[in-house]
Amino acid sequence: MNSKAVSVFLICLSGFYSKAQKDSIKIKSYADQVMIRVNFDTNIENYTFSEGEEENLKQTILSINNKTKASLSIDYKIISATLSFAPRFFPGNNDNERKGNSSYTDFSFRFFPNRFIQDAYYKNVKGFYIENMQDFLPGWQKDRDSYIQFPDLRVQTFGGSTAYILNKDFSLKSLYTQGEWQKNSKGSWVPFLDYDFTVFRNTINGLKSKEYQYNFGANVGYFYNWVIAEKVNIAPFLTVGFGGKLTSFKDTLDNGTKGPKQNKQYVTAKGSGGLHIGYNSDRFLFGGKLNFNATAYDEKENSTVENNNTYGLLYIGYRFSPPKAVKRNYDKIQKKIPGL
Repeated sequence: MNSKAVSVFLICLSGFYSKAQKDSIKIKSYADQVMIRVNFDTNIENYTFSEGEEENLKQTILSINNKTKASLSIDYKIISATLSFAPRFFPGNNDNERKGNSSYTDFSFRFFPNRFIQDAYYKNVKGFYIENMQDFLPGWQKDRDSYIQFPDLRVQTFGGSTAYILNKDFSLKSLYTQGEWQKNSKGSWVPFLDYDFTVFRNTINGLKSKEYQYNFGANVGYFYNWVIAEKVNIAPFLTVGFGGKLTSFKDTLDNGTKGPKQNKQYVTAKGSGGLHIGYNSDRFLFGGKLNFNATAYDEKENSTVENNNTYGLLYIGYRFSPPKAVKRNYDKIQKKIPGL
């Protein structure tokens, strides 16, 4: 996102924040209801490797052959669970002949104890191709020619984040999972930590490689929930942060043996932002989001690696009273774990 767009976004947030100082807050909780939500989004992995000075910049963009994924979420009390996958029958998810076969699975849990939000997830992605082939082969045709593929490149990530809402009258849950509804406009600064452990595996010409990455970061964001009607809200947000990346890997030599272990450290810069528009009633809810996430670090002089996502999301959900068995079992667990 360019600097002008960021400036406009910050001005909007500043205006929302000034207005928020005069608002009072009322939050309606749906914790005693079970909510089922279906999402469709284009939040797909994309890695960009840049090398050289700006005037001679060379980029390699790695993507997966899945353009749309579906998610099913179930919420009850302070727990939210989501399973995401990329159905092959969706348009853009099945161009296997030219882009290769890709797979995507994402499983996450969110917990909402008081003003904290704790997120934990597992993601498994396999099968990449070079998206910007026209930069490598002159005369390459997008609608005709095949892409260079890495069918055995697999990325597994175990991660999480811990956030704290500074404004006790602000409901971030109403934006994350729609488990609450904020009746009046309000905003809050939200500092958060993120961390993950990622394993990269690949096989090229029979030679296997593996790399481990440890990522961690400290971030702060401003979220604003602008209630424009009784059941409709618009919510922009923007976050910035920095962190560290530790990598560990061994190169496979031509004779098939492993080379010496190599460890590297990097400083990472992060940013994210977006806009959420939603409709909410006691039973039905639906809406859409437009988000971007960006992470970058300098691998070496004049060489940058980026993981960028700009994606849209549509969701629709329904709330209902919990089955007696669900409520009974949850109450039993809550007695043993009071935090639930």
